[in-house]
Amino acid sequence: MERNSQRIAASGISRRALLLGGAGALAGAALAGASLPARAAVRVADLRGTIDAAEFGIRPGAADDQSSLMQQAIDAAAQRGRALFLPGGRYTVANLRLPSGTKLVGLPGQTRFDYQGGGHLIYCEKAKSVGIEGIHFDGGNRFIGEYAPALLHFADAQDVAIEGCTVTGSTKTGLALDRCSGRVANSTVSGARLAGLRSVEASGLAITGNHVHDCANGGILVHRWREGDDGTIVSDNRVERIFARDGGTGQNGNGINIFRAHNVIVRGNRVADCAFSAIRSNGGSGIIIEGNSCLRSGETAIYSEFAFQGAVIADNLVDGGAIGISIANFLDGGRLATCSGNVVRNIVDTGPYPAEVQGFGIGIAVEADTALTGNVVENAARIGVHMGWGPYLRDVAATSNVLRDCPIGVAVTVVEGAGPALIANNMITGARRGAVVGHRWKEATTGDLTREDAASRFPHLSVSGNVVR
Repeated sequence: MERNSQRIAASGISRRALLLGGAGALAGAALAGASLPARAAVRVADLRGTIDAAEFGIRPGAADDQSSLMQQAIDAAAQRGRALFLPGGRYTVANLRLPSGTKLVGLPGQTRFDYQGGGHLIYCEKAKSVGIEGIHFDGGNRFIGEYAPALLHFADAQDVAIEGCTVTGSTKTGLALDRCSGRVANSTVSGARLAGLRSVEASGLAITGNHVHDCANGGILVHRWREGDDGTIVSDNRVERIFARDGGTGQNGNGINIFRAHNVIVRGNRVADCAFSAIRSNGGSGIIIEGNSCLRSGETAIYSEFAFQGAVIADNLVDGGAIGISIANFLDGGRLATCSGNVVRNIVDTGPYPAEVQGFGIGIAVEADTALTGNVVENAARIGVHMGWGPYLRDVAATSNVLRDCPIGVAVTVVEGAGPALIANNMITGARRGAVVGHRWKEATTGDLTREDAASRFPHLSVSGNVVR
């Protein structure tokens, strides 16, 4: 055994190299005549499967433009099937393109790409298996070309993996993905002039564990040009302080916005301080909105609106907003939902624009083919549950809900042509203007319909078993 150890030492291969495995041992043997630091550097790179950017003359902290050298390094690493490692420091670059197989690896919090202007920072088109990890991309609020929707733009890319990155200071959107699959995970996007993160027509995308904050017009957007299956999963993100600098009545200022994208899951997110909605789904059929925390929304906290069919809104916490949850627009085909197990509280009667239709100050509003059950609404400024609008009411059941300290517990339409509604077995406390009150459009036109047979003159209503205190 001692003679074997002597032979190993004489060959220039250390015991450590043997412990690191066959690949490390071979690297050590090949470099037996080289210095120890050189052997160590190559061995580490070999084991990690990376190429060091220094091999291409790239120097962190250099004041000059390194775009050309960086592009050479990116292309060479992808051709070799290796990751490109970028040590900590600042790299002044612009107009980089990522081919298939690109893998950029930095040190989180230390490796920075500073955009110098002139078009875009990162663009990737029709590529496969592209990954970026641990890099801070700083747009510096510099001009982005008209052709580029974002500081980082991916189009028709498959299996994109962006993890542990930071994107700041974009004069447009921070990160845009068009017709992409893959994941954006554990990354931070802030200071974007438009949206933080935008996906259009995804095909198997996961947006999870990210922090999107302080963006001027939107947080996380999942959109399609035409309605269709999307299947994006938006989960466990933290979205905060989203503004509506470009105005409007809901197209801007939303934390998580789904538009025409079907079968999307929005789950376990914390969304706070958005100018309009925490979570807004417009025309998103098959939407699941579950287990989210929605705090201090400027307008409707959770919205499923316009031409959707099928929505599950369950187990969310809504604290603050002008409307808590709205499942609306039967006129435009919005129908078919369950709304259950939600806690809605502290709903005010003022919003970001003059009140329209039924107004603000409503805990939960529903219109068609919806089961509303097991929710708790407390301290809504006007109405706990609002059922229907004019004739736009059909097959809505409000059962086993707890409504506390709302001036009107349930407001239900009694306009001619309204469809069936069941209001049963709810606990209604502190409704000083009536537990269940019939409305003609915005005007309350009946007394409390829970008293004796007061509801019998409206054949479309069934009101029974409610506990009123």
